[in-house]
Amino acid sequence: MDELQLSRLSNLLITSIEKEEIKNQTKLGINVSRFISEIATWYEKFRNAMDYRDEEVVRRAAIERILKRRLLFGGTGQKIAPILIRELLWARYFPESSISEDEVEKVARVIDLYLELRQQLINQHLKIKVDSLIYQLLSSRLEVMLNKNKDIDFISNYIFHILKDHLTITDDTTETRDIQLFLAIRRAFAKDDIAFLRFRLFEQYFGQLNEHNLHSIVANFKKGYKEMDHQIHYPLKERITSYVKKQIPPFLIFGEILRRERGETRALINDTQRFMDAIFQTAETRYRTIIGKVRRAIIRAVIFILLTKFLFAFSVEITYDNLFIGRVMWKSIAMNIFIPPLLMVIASFFIRTPDKKNTERIYEHIQNILFTENPKLDRPLILSLKPVKKHPILDFIFTILWLAAFIFSFGTIIFILNKLDFNVASEVVFVFFIALVSVFTYRISQTARSYTVAAKQSLFAPILDFFFMPIIRVGRRLAEGLAQINIFLYLFDYLIETPFKEVFGFLEQWFFFLQTKREELG
Repeated sequence: MDELQLSRLSNLLITSIEKEEIKNQTKLGINVSRFISEIATWYEKFRNAMDYRDEEVVRRAAIERILKRRLLFGGTGQKIAPILIRELLWARYFPESSISEDEVEKVARVIDLYLELRQQLINQHLKIKVDSLIYQLLSSRLEVMLNKNKDIDFISNYIFHILKDHLTITDDTTETRDIQLFLAIRRAFAKDDIAFLRFRLFEQYFGQLNEHNLHSIVANFKKGYKEMDHQIHYPLKERITSYVKKQIPPFLIFGEILRRERGETRALINDTQRFMDAIFQTAETRYRTIIGKVRRAIIRAVIFILLTKFLFAFSVEITYDNLFIGRVMWKSIAMNIFIPPLLMVIASFFIRTPDKKNTERIYEHIQNILFTENPKLDRPLILSLKPVKKHPILDFIFTILWLAAFIFSFGTIIFILNKLDFNVASEVVFVFFIALVSVFTYRISQTARSYTVAAKQSLFAPILDFFFMPIIRVGRRLAEGLAQINIFLYLFDYLIETPFKEVFGFLEQWFFFLQTKREELG
């Protein structure tokens, strides 16, 4: 196909990607001990298994964790930045030699800026969690600054301009619609977590924090934060994100080709057969990576559940048994510990990756977005904050049915547990973890479907939704709350990780000392 047939947006995207130069290494970059790096990498894998997050945000979360630990008793950017970078390099969050001393100085200045912002906001006595917010903003800023690959930002903007006319919020402003679409794309395509989303909004409202706008940001922070919070908790955000997720698969595959064929993309697109083969090969490769990603997600979720389950078993069930029964019910405790993870593993066997027909649909969608000025990917989404209730009787019936689904789902579980002689405490703990398993399994299945173009709904989908959706929704709320009070993570971050990393630092200096002595021998 002639290059001129590319749409205006597709031309701009390819040009931006081609101009972007990715620099993963610098000759003057910081080196770390290979031995220490190997140990630190395994430690991070184990630590991250207890903190159930998407792989795309693990590095940002690691930056936040290190900052919290290093700044617990105060400090400055000059003191924190060097060891922060070394810890990130130890764990191979960035390639060795990819960060220079000049960049460490920039990191130090950014840390000092955010610490100053933190202090001034605290002085204002705002009714917000200042420390939590600052750590989220600072870790996101450092991740964006140190990550030299900007391709995701280019493709996210490309998706935004293609989809913006597909979304309408009838009783809200165009600005709000654009913000919500942008956030949904960052969630669905870039996999941004809540910290990243707050950071994107922060820079959208205030600009990039620097010495010149610091006082202006402080003066207007209360108003800006209120608007940020409104956008983060926007009532329609889940429906918008769900809609966007359905449109993402073609962009994921095309984005992979753009990165791999940097500088040769136009020639590839002009050769129809080669381009088709590239799409099919890329899709098959990504499908295979999904299998590995799903397995890792299952392992991490099982570890997370088992560790948390042991904590509940010994702090809740055993205490209850001793106080009210007089003896420990080991049978129910053992079943409580092992059945939920086992059910999750069994459910994972039913998770399927996309097939060839899905790849054909992806190819058709890519052709559409590349060569059509206003591509139609799906039916437009029209939403309203206050939908008119046209059928109050139907709404009442649906509410009753939804409550019935809750009663039926949880009632069935409790009935079975009673037959197995579970006491009240064991039943509560079991239901708690079944809900967690349900939401983790749902998330993992969504990961497996990340490259799936929407097809016809399964015949049994409504039945499964009726039984499992109440459990999943409860599990989601519980998972969000549990993430805030995970005792194992606090133990690791402040009682174990701190001395562990100090030993790493000492050993690395000792190894470098020995290397110097060896070099002196000639």
